[in-house]
Formats: sequence, C-alpha cells, structure tokens
Amino acid sequence: MFLNHISTRNIKGDVFGGVTAAVVALPMALAFGVASGAGAAAGLWGAVIIGLVASLFGGTPTLISEPTGPMTVVFTAVILSFTSQIPDQATALAMAFTTVILAGVFQILFGFFRLGRYITMMPYTVISGFMSGIGVILVILQLAPFLGQSSPSGGVVGTLTALPELFSNIQPMELTLAVVTLLILWFTPEQWKRWVPPQLLALLIGTFLSFTLLGDAELRRIPEFSADFPSFQMPNFTGGQLRVMVVNGAVLGMLGCIDALLTSVVADSLTRTEHDSNKELIGQGLGNVVSGLFGGLPGAGATMGTVVNIQAGGRSALSGIVRALILMLVILLFAGAASAIPLAVLAGIALKVGFDIIDWSFLQRAHHLSIKAACITYGVIALTVLVDLIWAVFIGVFVANVLTIERMTALQSKGVKTISTTDDDVELPPDQQEILDQASGRLLLFQLTGPMIFGVAKTISREHNAIEECEAVLFDLTEVSHLGVTASLALENAIKEAIEVGRSVYLVVMNGATRNRLEKLKLLELLPEEHVSEDRGKILRLAVEELPLLQEV
Repeated sequence: MFLNHISTRNIKGDVFGGVTAAVVALPMALAFGVASGAGAAAGLWGAVIIGLVASLFGGTPTLISEPTGPMTVVFTAVILSFTSQIPDQATALAMAFTTVILAGVFQILFGFFRLGRYITMMPYTVISGFMSGIGVILVILQLAPFLGQSSPSGGVVGTLTALPELFSNIQPMELTLAVVTLLILWFTPEQWKRWVPPQLLALLIGTFLSFTLLGDAELRRIPEFSADFPSFQMPNFTGGQLRVMVVNGAVLGMLGCIDALLTSVVADSLTRTEHDSNKELIGQGLGNVVSGLFGGLPGAGATMGTVVNIQAGGRSALSGIVRALILMLVILLFAGAASAIPLAVLAGIALKVGFDIIDWSFLQRAHHLSIKAACITYGVIALTVLVDLIWAVFIGVFVANVLTIERMTALQSKGVKTISTTDDDVELPPDQQEILDQASGRLLLFQLTGPMIFGVAKTISREHNAIEECEAVLFDLTEVSHLGVTASLALENAIKEAIEVGRSVYLVVMNGATRNRLEKLKLLELLPEEHVSEDRGKILRLAVEELPLLQEV
C-alpha cells in the first residue's frame, strides 16, 4: 500500500492526538528555526511539510515527524559552512536547502533498496556518543542567545573561544527570561503537563513577562516574517560546493534515518504494533525533499511529539495529518504574533532540548559496564563536538567493530580443536570415540564448530602447524554454521600442507552453504571422492581401516 495507515475508526483519538502534538510542536519549531539561522518561518514550515508528507507516505502510523534537535544541529553546521564561504547569503541558504533535498533523496534510496533494518545496526556506544555530542553542540550554540547576545561566528569552537567575552557582556534581563524558561521546563508539575506542554507554557509566560515586568527593557525578539505560504526554492548546485553538499546530504539523511527509526521503535512499544522501516524511510525522504524545495528545515521522527500523540489517543496517520493542518492554520493566522517572542525564551527551550538529547543514563553507567565502551562513547562525543560528525561516527564504528571482532575471534577460536584420542577435550558418540581410540593417536581429528569468521583463520593455521606425529587428518566441519572466505582459505592451506607431507586427508561436511563454499574453492577436488562425506562415523571407520595400509607403505 502506497499510503500510510490512515483510519477513520478512531477519529476522536486521532484528532485529539494531532491537536496535542501541534501544541507541542509550535514552540519547538520556532526554537529550532531561530537556532539554525534559517529563521522561525523555516522551522514552522518544516514542521508542517515534513509532518504532513511523512504522515501520508511513511510506515509508522503514529509517528510525528518535524525538525528535531539532532537534525537542527547538523543543518546549522551546514548553513554556517556555506555562509562562511559564499558572500551572497541568499545563495548560501539556497545551497543549504538543496542539501536538505539531497538528504531526502538519500533516505528515499535507503528505503527503496530496503536498507532500513541495517540503518540502526550500529553499536549503542557510538549512537549514544554522537547523540550526546549533538546535545552538547546544541547547548553550546545556545549559550550566546541565552546570555542575551548574538551568536559568534565559528560555530562550536567560535562560541567556546568567545565565552570570556560573552560572560563579560551578559544582558541581565534576557538572562532572566532564559533562566525562567528553564525553570518552567524543569519544574512544571506532572499534573499540569497533562493539560499544557511545558514548552508552550514557558513560551507564553516568558513572552508575557517580557511585556509586563520587563516592558521597558530592550529585548531581542523573533524578526517579523510573512504569513504567506512558502515560496518554491530552486535547487542550487553552484559555487563548486557539490561534493560538500553531497557529503552533508548523506550525513543529514543517515542521521534522519536513525532518528526516525529509533522513534518508530518507541512508537511500536507503546502501540504494540510493528512499523515498516523501508516505507518509513521513503516517507521521511519525501518529506525532506519537499521541505527543502520550500525552504523548510530538515526533520525526522520526533520522540516527544510521537509519545504525546499516542498518549493523547492517536493511533493512525490521521493524527499526524491533523497536526500538520492545525500548525499551518496557526502560521497563516497568527504569524505576526511570533515577532513578540523573545529570543532568550527560545534559547532556553532549545538549550533544554540539547540537555535532554545527552544520554545521561548511559554516560553515568558506561565506565561501570566497560572501560572500552566508555572510551568509545566519550571519544565519539569529543570528536562530534570538536571535529566532525562524519569522522566521529566512522572512527567510533571502526573501533567498536575491531573490539567486537577481537572478542568474537577469541570466543570462536575455542571452536577449533585438534584431537587424537578421546582423552582429549571432545564430545563424540560412544561408538565414534571407540573408533578414534583404535587409531592409537595415528589419526588426528581436526574439529571446527560454530561460525568461522576471518579472525579464526589464524587459529586454524596455528592449530594445524602444531600437528606433530600422525598419519591421517580428519577435518570435521559438521558443526560449522558459517565458513567465511578467509577461514575457507586457511582450511585450504591446512589441507594442502597435510597432503604435501604425505598424510591422508578426510573431510566431514554437511550439504549446504559450507559445502557450497568449499566446492566454489574447488577444495573437494583435492580429495578422493570417498574421503568426503556427511557421515562422521563412516569417515572415521574408513580412516582407521586405511591406517594399516599406510604403515605397510
């Protein structure tokens, strides 16, 4: 089915869920739009467009899609990179929105090629690290507006460098508003949250205070913007920045996939349903393509909006559609009122979002669980904040995989054994144990069990090189569930070396993937046909029967 699951069986719940999600989305969209540098309108229309398109074509009925903290942080970096290199700000913004389109195209391709289930197959240490790093970036970037000043150039490093100047020029009134906003977000009673989201409450109270108690103060507020529908933005590939745009688009697309699919898992657990990962990626991609074409922020599945929607009764994509339409009406009817909102209030909201993105639960326990895991997580955080998200993820995944391979190799190496008598560590049926004992150590059973990945190849070679006096070798692959290419070549070398020194070689292997791999290597051609079988007992008897012949020779 091309469209998402849209049902009319739960109209009341879906409408109420959509209304509640719209109320939550409004202050977040404003905050992310201003924080990104693209403007409040970009955040609002991004929330409308992505939410509507993803609800129509996605694969998670209750998922609410909108600009999120992680996507905003990366998009902010994209805007800064273009505006710092291209004098014409309009051209730089057009290229940034083209990057959003490319991100959507990547997501569509991921979904089309059915890569959804692989997207989140990343070590949690890396996911926690780069998500926490993104949270730290968002907090750092909000420090300047939180203190009542314009953000310095240079992104994270520029802000950190300018901290002494920022603290020496604090604007007390704006700082007061930002602190009040944080206090409201942190300490709103739970019973109040059932009726009004803390973000909206902070937005209303902060704006009210700016006109009453702080009425005489000069406060920085959201610049006025048009209430009209967004205009079409022609994709711009000029300026020799195509490679940068493609790389940034891939990063945005991958981050959006991870963000959306992790939120889809949360939605599944709350609704006891199962989402369609590949369809969801296509829906997310279409949403980002359309958002980029009309100057909206990139977005993904938002955990907060999704949970609120479900708790309010939303059960189908109708709730997401209702949310998008309500937001659109609010923008068209009340856009002028947005210019009354102080930037310090939005900075407080965005800073709280950044604080919540940081994976405090895991960070507090990481060093107790594993020092290596803690080092990977903290290393990815540092690289994300100070270097680059791409390198942070790449290095984090590489190191985590190397450590995993090392551990798996150590475990799987225990499945490589050389056995000459049943006094050795071996599990054989009694009749086969008896046959092996008859060989009196002249027949060596070379037994492999479990998956044999490339890390085990060294163990196979080492065990074979340790073979001393024997007249025949039986390679037992009965219990091998997977035989990798490198392990296959190591086994081939072991068999060839045994043949070269004059030993008889026998092979027990079951029909299936393992035997097919050996046939493709033409390894079975090295052995007499009767020396290869699925029956270990039969091959053991044959090997023992042929031993006297070897002695006579």
